[in-house]
Amino acid sequence: MNSILAIINKDFKSFFYSPVAYIIIAIFAALSGVFFYLYTSNFIEAAFMDTMRSQQYRMAAQKFNVNLMLIRPYFWNIALISIFTLPAITMRLYSEEKRAGTVELLYTTPIMPVQIIIGKFIAGLLFYIVLLIPTMFFQSILFMYGSPEFFPVLSGYIGLILMGSAFIAAGLFISTTTENQIIAAIGGFALSLLLWVIGWGAHSAGPLLGGVLDYISIINHFEDFAQGVIDSTHIIYYLLFSFVGLYFSTKMIESVKWRA
Repeated sequence: MNSILAIINKDFKSFFYSPVAYIIIAIFAALSGVFFYLYTSNFIEAAFMDTMRSQQYRMAAQKFNVNLMLIRPYFWNIALISIFTLPAITMRLYSEEKRAGTVELLYTTPIMPVQIIIGKFIAGLLFYIVLLIPTMFFQSILFMYGSPEFFPVLSGYIGLILMGSAFIAAGLFISTTTENQIIAAIGGFALSLLLWVIGWGAHSAGPLLGGVLDYISIINHFEDFAQGVIDSTHIIYYLLFSFVGLYFSTKMIESVKWRA
């Protein structure tokens, strides 16, 4: 356990030794802030126009659901931003060790490959949670000036963290296969994009193949979380996906260590 904590501490701090981390945080916060502003503006404008219309025609004003019209689509956009951002996080998790030559130290220390992978995975997940903190600030504004339901917000963040863990595990595996961070980023992005768009073919495929493609698509499992529904099926999918990614990452390190 101490070995895993040491790896988590080292890798998490190493993110902030490079200006790339601050650039990623700034871009993520800026994009999520822009989408929050746009959705909030549209919601306020719709509510204002309905109020004016109801006063003009002496009608009862409609009830606008902030969770349905603002929070749910906002979570979808955060998920899409994450797909394009997470490869930048995972590209250096292991490939940087190879490039810098410090991977030899990991091989010679009494640390099991699974401990290395778990430590790096948790460090990447913690950094992703740091990226989500500004979006939590945006959500708090809604609670300060409105009355949205809390549980859909909570389930949305649970879904984002589970989805992020699956992408990080997959990206970590790509990172173990190369020492070039650019290749690791491109590979991680290509895999993330494939897991996103593969669900599009489910509508045109047959019932059997369509069901398989729909289940494999990693973004489709996020839909219920954005709606405030925590389904054990989706939780199991993300946990299983993360386990598979970590398993192959561990086997990749074991094979390299054995050959060395």
